[in-house]
Amino acid sequence: MAALHYDEIGYWTEVKLDIVRDYAKAYSTILAKQPVIKKYLYIDVFAGPGVHISKHTGELVPGSPLNALHVSPKFHEYHFIDLDGDKAKALGGLVGDRDDVIIYNEDCNEVLLKKIFPHCQYADYRRALCLLDPYSLNVDWKVLQTAGTMRSIEIFYNFMIMDANMNILWRDPQKVPASQAARMDFAWGDASWREVAYHKSKSLFEDIEEKEDNRTIAEAFRKRLEKVAGFLFVPEPLPMRNSKGSIVYYLFFASANETGGNIVSHIFSKYRNRMA
Repeated sequence: MAALHYDEIGYWTEVKLDIVRDYAKAYSTILAKQPVIKKYLYIDVFAGPGVHISKHTGELVPGSPLNALHVSPKFHEYHFIDLDGDKAKALGGLVGDRDDVIIYNEDCNEVLLKKIFPHCQYADYRRALCLLDPYSLNVDWKVLQTAGTMRSIEIFYNFMIMDANMNILWRDPQKVPASQAARMDFAWGDASWREVAYHKSKSLFEDIEEKEDNRTIAEAFRKRLEKVAGFLFVPEPLPMRNSKGSIVYYLFFASANETGGNIVSHIFSKYRNRMA
C-alpha cells in the first residue's frame, strides 16, 4: 500500500472544523441533560484519515472524527464513513479498539439509509448529529430528505457550488452533458434546479437564458431543505471560500430543533463575511 498523503487544508476548512466541534459540544451538553433521550450518535461522512495538514502552519490538524471523539460529554456512538479504504484504515489506526466507534469503508448513501439512520428513530428517543462533508455533488438527496422527515437527525452539509458551476451550471445550459445534469438531479432531488439556476431576459432578437448567482441558488437549496426535506430550522448557509476568495461550497445546517438552529446561527455569524 502506498504511503497515505494527508490533505492540506486552508483557513476555511479549519473554520468548518471549529464550527462542527463547537456545535457538537453544545449538542452533546444539551442532550446529556435530557434523561428521556436514550442514545445520541455522531455520524461523520467522508471522514478521511483523521488528520490534515494546515497550509498556514504545516502542522497536523485533527480532523472532525478526532474532534468529535474528544467532545465531552461524549456521544454514545460514533459512525465514521469513507469509501477510500486507505483513509478508513488510517482512521481506524488512530481510533484504536473502541466498542463505541464503527468505521465503514462503504458508499455513504447506502450506509446511511440502510444501516445507520434506521437506528436513529425519533420514537425510540434516539438522536444524531451528522456531518456530510463531500468533495463533490455525490450525496443523494434521499439522504437529506430522510433525515428531515425523521426529525431526529441534525445535519451539517457542504453544498458544492464550485463543482456545480464548473461542471453543470454553465452559461449555456444546452451544452451541459446529460451525465453532469444527472449528477445535479441526484444531489438536488429532481430537475427543478434548472428553473432556479436560470432566468430568461430579452435581447433585441430573442429571449436569452442567463445564469443566476451563487446566492440565489444557495437560497433555493435552503428552501428545499425546509419545504421538501422537512427540516424546520435551516439558517442562512455560510459561504466557504478558497485562498483566492472564491466560494467553494455553502455550509448548511438543518434541524428539527429551534435551539440547534439558534446556536448555529450564532456560530455562523462570527465567521460570516470574513476573508482568509
